[in-house]
Amino acid sequence: MKREVLLDVKGLNVTFGEHRKQYNAVKNVNFKIYKGETFGLVGESGSGKTTIGRAIMRIVKSSDGDILYKGEKINGTISQELDQRVMREIQMIFQDPLASLNERAKVDYIVSEGLLNLEHGIGERERKKQVEQALMDVGLLPEFASRFPHEFSGGQRQRIGIARALIMKPDFIVADEPISALDVSIRAQILNLLRDMQKKRQITYLFIAHDLSVMRFIADRIAVIRKGEIVEMAETEDLVAHAMHPYTRALLSAIPMPDPRREKEKKLFIYDPAIHDYSEDKPTWQEVRPGHFVLANQREAGEYKRMYEG
Repeated sequence: MKREVLLDVKGLNVTFGEHRKQYNAVKNVNFKIYKGETFGLVGESGSGKTTIGRAIMRIVKSSDGDILYKGEKINGTISQELDQRVMREIQMIFQDPLASLNERAKVDYIVSEGLLNLEHGIGERERKKQVEQALMDVGLLPEFASRFPHEFSGGQRQRIGIARALIMKPDFIVADEPISALDVSIRAQILNLLRDMQKKRQITYLFIAHDLSVMRFIADRIAVIRKGEIVEMAETEDLVAHAMHPYTRALLSAIPMPDPRREKEKKLFIYDPAIHDYSEDKPTWQEVRPGHFVLANQREAGEYKRMYEG
């Protein structure tokens, strides 16, 4: 059965600065996100994953390439009508639940700010009703609406951020490391909440994280990014079981094991970019096996195929 493409990123480049101080944060990135799935984007700090999320949200400008949402280009100059629709249908959950909430505003206003900006004809009774429902949907009491963000724990603040996104009834959510600032005991609760909301509302996620163990729990497909380039992409279990690019294998080897003895005995794989010889045989984005893509030259692609077959 053919899946519906909700978001299509083609040749995306994001550049900061000018002339000699120019920095290419995202380099020729390509991927599709299908309706109803959770697409994971994983990489180390500074790899460009958050920049991609912000480019999709149009918080940062793309310098080249296309971002297509439901077949329509949403980066660059777009019509006011499309701009309003995209603001409603695409929402973002931020990494730091304290920094992303207005400390001087009550939860009632924070959660309903999107409604106030886009639903100009909404009545006060209906607005409050929707705020209360949004809070209950994320496991918070309706009376929390009259409080300020500093009165809540980190996990509760992140739930407020999720409620702010859900109240717009979005089709697509960019979740930018939504659990990295939370205590370990709270992380599973937030991940389960996101999964439950996805099932109930058919929401599609771009889930950004630096932790592959978290990504394995929530993502259907994973793209691994390094220094602005996606180096490998596959379905989650395929990627974990048959990682091909040495950078992906290094990330996987860093995942802690629950067994202390095995953790002590395991060998960390250190990625060294010097192992690639791209002086003549240049790397290209290749489908090494069905649904499994890797950035490799012809010699490496042959090795990756033999690695899997063996």
